[in-house]
Amino acid sequence: MIIDVPRFVAAERDNWKELEEILERIEADPTRRMNISELQRFHFLYQKTSADLARLTTFAFEPQICRYLESLVARAYGEIHETRERRQGGGLVSVFWQNFPATFQKNIAAFWLAVTVMLVGVLFGGVALHIDPDSKPILLPYSHLQGSPTERVAREEHAKKNRISGEQSSFSAFLMTHNIRVSILTLSAGITAGIGTVLFLFYNGVILGAVVVDYVTDGQTKFLLGWLLPHGVIEIPAILIAGQAGLLLGGAIVGWKDGAPLRQRLRNIAPDLTALVFGLAVMLVWAGLVEGFLSQWHEPVMPYALKIVFGLVEFIILVLFLSKRSSAQT
Repeated sequence: MIIDVPRFVAAERDNWKELEEILERIEADPTRRMNISELQRFHFLYQKTSADLARLTTFAFEPQICRYLESLVARAYGEIHETRERRQGGGLVSVFWQNFPATFQKNIAAFWLAVTVMLVGVLFGGVALHIDPDSKPILLPYSHLQGSPTERVAREEHAKKNRISGEQSSFSAFLMTHNIRVSILTLSAGITAGIGTVLFLFYNGVILGAVVVDYVTDGQTKFLLGWLLPHGVIEIPAILIAGQAGLLLGGAIVGWKDGAPLRQRLRNIAPDLTALVFGLAVMLVWAGLVEGFLSQWHEPVMPYALKIVFGLVEFIILVLFLSKRSSAQT
């Protein structure tokens, strides 16, 4: 293939210069991490420069340019593989501390959609129970939620000992596995083009809304907050993140304005799904520990105010963590 070398060099020189500037920044500060868009641009320029080098090597009268491009490609190749090794060295801690919040922010639109769906469910469940109290067995299909909230509170507060005393570890383990299973199911339901995920989010919202209305209208708001906040401020966002992942999967299945083959679309979102699943799993492990060892203790043993403050502090930390900028973005 014959090309106009001077014109080709003039057209591509800006890309080579940009790649060189990126390499100089990386070499000047090896600890700096690039964000996702910067990494994508860096990889594109590396591939583009490699292709340009391959085209120009056929022109023996351009040895200077070829040597320049060879140097750029070699340096970029070294940085790409060095960065990969450095990130692998961080292991699971790096996945949770860096990849999880970055992936959450990258797909924030899907998260807010999940929040909206669950809030619609909360509204529906609350209104349905308020209008028709006899629907309680249907809206709250759990034995410990069937009775009167006031009677339950009196029973819990006058108990001689915690009803799960001596079984907190096994109870926490059960909660962890159950909630993680529910989250994975919510995510995997995204394979139905996201419809299954929407239904799971709505259903969980219905239960939450009915519980809130049941306890608030019975005058047990303080107990409700002390009972739900310590673990709920982590557990509920984890379910929402599972919904976020499920909607992301559903979007890939449908292929909104994406002409790539289905296999490629799924491959593209695989790293995001992995990061989100790992992050929400860690969150649910913590929520299970809190629910097993703290949430089930009530007054007079554990003041509700203390549990409420604990839950609020957890929530603030979670918001700061999920909204934090990674070191690559600073």
